[in-house]
Parts: sequence; structure tokens; C-alpha cells
Amino acid sequence: QVQLVESGGGLVQAGGSLRLACAASGNIFSINAMGWYRQAPGKQRELVATITITSGGSTNYADSVKGRFTISRDNAKNTVYLQMNSLKPEDTAVYYCAAARSLMATTEEMYNYWGQGTQVTVSS
Repeated sequence: QVQLVESGGGLVQAGGSLRLACAASGNIFSINAMGWYRQAPGKQRELVATITITSGGSTNYADSVKGRFTISRDNAKNTVYLQMNSLKPEDTAVYYCAAARSLMATTEEMYNYWGQGTQVTVSS
């Protein structure tokens, strides 16, 4: 089993920045990819960004966050970060950290472990 704990959410004005962190513990050697998803009220959960833990740290971003958000990893700390800049009100959501055993995890269903989520609220 793998446990994921998110931190760093909060309230910020439009144009501001936040950095989310996701600390992994447990059987972390089984994890090959991690990602951030988000769910806004009344909407389905959607991909924000993913990163491979092995194989060079390849990243993938949703079009809506490209150029504003950056996902990164610190393997020594078993932590993945999401730096969010130029935040918009439409970024308001609960942000979830997820971990996958598959290196090729590309869909929500392929992620095996999920955190509890952290609220991000962007005021206009």
C-alpha cells in the first residue's frame, strides 16, 4: 500500500501562486508515475499534470494549465510538487494527488492510490 498526503492548498487572489506538495509513504518502490487531478464543484475530476518517477521524469499537462503550472519531483523526499502560477478563478477545485504502478498511466483509472485532496480557492 501507498499513502499520499497533500498539503499547500488555500485561498489566493487571481494572478497569485500556490505550491502543492504530495508526500508518499509505504510501498513507494512500486510507484512509477504520479499526478495531480482536480475536481471543481459540479464537475468531473480532471487531469492537471503527471510525472514519471522513473524514466527521466517525463511530464504531461492539461492544456488549461500549460505555461502556468509546473509539476516536479524530489525522489529523495518521496514528494511531488505542483507549482501553480497566474492562478485563475476557474482553477478553484479540490486538488488530488495520485500514484500509479504503471509507468504508462494516462487515465484516471490507471492510478492506484489517491490522497484525500486539498482545497484551492482562487478569488477574482
